[in-house]
Parts: sequence; structure tokens; C-alpha cells
Amino acid sequence: MSETDGDHDRKNSNGVFSTLVANGDWLYLKGEYRKAIENYSSALTLKPGDRTCFVGRSKCYLKMGQAGDALEDAEASLQEDATFFEGLYQKAEALYHMGEFEFALVFYHRGQKLRPQVQEFRLGIQKAQEAIENSVGSPSSVKLKIKGDLSFLQKDEERAQPITAIQHLTKEKQQQPQKTPKKKMTTKQLLGEFYSDKKYLENLLKDENLVKGKTKGGEPLKDVIHGCLTYLDTCMELWSQEKPIGSREHQSKLKQKKCPKAHRDVTCDPTQFLLRSLDDIDAELTAGSAEESLKKAEDVMKMVQGWSEKEVPNKKEVLGSLHSCMGNALIKIGDMEQALYHHQKDLELAKQCKDPDEMSRALDNIGRVYAQLGQFSQAIEFWEKKIPLVRGGLEKTWLFHEIGWCFLELGRPEEARGYGVRSVAAADHIGDEKWQINAHVLVAQAELKLGNVESCVSHFEKALSCARLQEDEDAMKAIQKALDEAKQQ
Repeated sequence: MSETDGDHDRKNSNGVFSTLVANGDWLYLKGEYRKAIENYSSALTLKPGDRTCFVGRSKCYLKMGQAGDALEDAEASLQEDATFFEGLYQKAEALYHMGEFEFALVFYHRGQKLRPQVQEFRLGIQKAQEAIENSVGSPSSVKLKIKGDLSFLQKDEERAQPITAIQHLTKEKQQQPQKTPKKKMTTKQLLGEFYSDKKYLENLLKDENLVKGKTKGGEPLKDVIHGCLTYLDTCMELWSQEKPIGSREHQSKLKQKKCPKAHRDVTCDPTQFLLRSLDDIDAELTAGSAEESLKKAEDVMKMVQGWSEKEVPNKKEVLGSLHSCMGNALIKIGDMEQALYHHQKDLELAKQCKDPDEMSRALDNIGRVYAQLGQFSQAIEFWEKKIPLVRGGLEKTWLFHEIGWCFLELGRPEEARGYGVRSVAAADHIGDEKWQINAHVLVAQAELKLGNVESCVSHFEKALSCARLQEDEDAMKAIQKALDEAKQQ
């Protein structure tokens, strides 16, 4: 009897917990943040370590301007699993709102590495970089770049996988290598992509005013920088023990004798070569050199096709990433037919690998090409296939909006309104005012086409309110004009 009673109590407890969390989520959406916090807090008394509750409560604190409490809950959500991407995003958001833009950037990058398809991290990186530049006054004075995520160094096994996330990152065009003393070259070989981070940190230590500062948590910046440098030194020592430089140089010379001349510059190390190459390809595209980006991708593609599965275990994934890079470069160039071909090849390889993230990327790009060609039905077909693969709220917001816009272009306002409403709900859920503007405008346009003037005016007014909160003068003027015209219907 006691066991039955115990099972019954546990079921009741789980039911109460689920209800409290659901209430918290609903109250958050309604903007009743204090009540939502009460529900999340009550739920945490039943399950003290529940990370979803911590994230939910953190979001509420952030909406109320209590960034310190938001950070505390975000960190609590990461206690058991430091790779919990929702907790990482929330921590980055809290740091951003506390004015700790450099540290926020680190955690946006950390999340981007874990979940390259989640658009929130990409946008977080952008806004944090902009905030750093605006607060300092010159981009050259603070350069915490993509490679600046020092606290999340990947293991050798992880680096051995040519990660597709590289193509989503915005990086500077690399400078031409200069002659370096023997000792520095050794350090550079050992640290690889993290060598620039070490040099950056060493330069920071020379700034006497900076190192006297402290983080919001009271930790001296000098200690933080020294801690990062110590970590890099430890990694460098470990890697040098695993394969001494002298041994590597000797093996490199032997391999160069065996390798064709065209391959000597990559030292016959497929992994490092691919990582550098994908980096360079993306940097060229970011810098506006689409033709050069395409040429580099084509050259790398030829090399990879000549390698065996033993040399590159995930060869299909690498080829898919290269097709994606080539497709993106061709879009910039304006060759949509060839862009479509490469993105379709990317999709074909992603299906063979059964990789949902790569499938999502390919479907997204194919939809974009069709939309730019004005073939909206085909764009809708591929974007709707992407919906089950979407992970983040922001990605849902823009995807629903784009599908709705295509339906509007096709003269199908009912379907446009349906997706517009879903876009509004997704934008409200993540509290993104810019996308709330876009989504409400889409619904308003659809309602106007359907002859629902009252609803149309209502959505234009909501969009206008969001634009005022954003202090977006251009959006305010455009929406006000559309609103005035709608009222005259």
C-alpha cells in the first residue's frame, strides 16, 4: 500500500511541476514576469536542479531589468551540463545586458560552435561586436574575434572533424604570413588557430588601464587574462608531448617527398588544411570577394575528391560544406542556376549522412535561391521541409515570415496570414521586437488582401508600436503611411 501511495505522490508531484512550468511559460508570453517567476520558483522547489526552469526564470529577470539575477539563473542551468545551449544563450544575453560585451561575445561564440544552425547565436555575435566597437569608438582598439573563445578550446578529436559551423562564422581575411623566429613558429604550429588569441591576450596585458579593471563579478581582468594564457600554455605543452615539433618537421619533410608539389603547402595534413581552407573561403566571401571565395572552394574540392575515406572519414560532410560555400559565392555573383546546383548537391550529401543540421542548411539555401528567382512555390516547398528541423525561436520566426511572404507574392493571402500569425507568435516568444515588426506587417498585408480592414489596422498599429520601441525612424514612417492608407479603405 505504501508503494502505491508513493507512486501516486510522485505522479501528483510531476503533474504539479508540469503545470507550474506551463503557467510560467504562459505568463512570460503575456508579459506578467513577476507571476511567471513565482511559478518557476515553485516548480524549482519540486525539482531544484531543473535547467528549463532556471532558463525560464532567467528570461523573466532579464525582461524586468534584473540582469544580475538573470545571469545567476543562467549559470545555474549550466551546472550539470556546460554545453546546454539554451543556458549558454541566456548567459550571453545576461552578460550583454550587464554591459559585459566581450564576455557575452565569448558565450555567443561558444553556443555557435555547439549549435551552428541556431540563428540567435549568430545575431548575438553581431550585436556584441557592434556594441564593443561602439563603446570603444574604434574597431581596432578591441578585436575579440571569432577565434577569441578561449574558454572552450576543442579537443583534438573534435578538431579532427571539419566542422560545418566554420562557414557560418564571420572572420577577417587572414594576413599573409611573415617570417617568424624559430621559437615563435613552433608556438604557432602548436596552437594553430589559437595562436592569434595568445598574441591578442599578450597585447591586452600591455594596456595598463585595462588590466586594472574588474568584471561585474569583481574578478580582476588581469587575472582573467593570465588564466587564459596559462590555459593556452598548458594545451601547448600537452600537444607538444603528444607529437614533438621536431618529429613533426621530420615527418613533414618525408611526406613532402611523397606528396605532389601542389599539395606541399598543406603539409599533407587533411584536417588542418580543411579547417584553414574553409576559414579562408568564408573570409573571402565575407570580405566581398565572391569570385576568389569560389575559386578557393573549387581548388579545395578537387583535392578532397582525390582523398580516401581513411584520410577524411567524414568526406561527404566536407564535400557538402564545400558545395554550400560554392553555392553561397555563386548567389553573390548572380549565377543562380549554378548556385542551385551546388546547394542541391549539399542536400543530397546531407541526406546520405543523415545529418539534420546540414539538411536544414541546404533546404534553407535552396529556398533562398528559388525566392530570389521569383519561383515562390518551389521556395515554399523546400522551406516547409525545413520546419521540422528548426531548433531556435528566431529561426522559426524568420522561416515562417519568409514562407508567408512567398504565399503573399503568389496571391494566397489566407496561407500568408497563417504563417504570419505563426511568425508573430515565435517573435513574441523570444521577445524580438524587430521580427515582431516584420511579422505584424506581414499579417496586416494579408488581412488587407482578405478585406479585413479592422484586423489589418490592428496589426499595423502593433508593428508601429514595436518600431517606436526600436526607435526605427524609417520603419515608423513606412508603417505609418501603410496604416493611413489602410484606414482609408
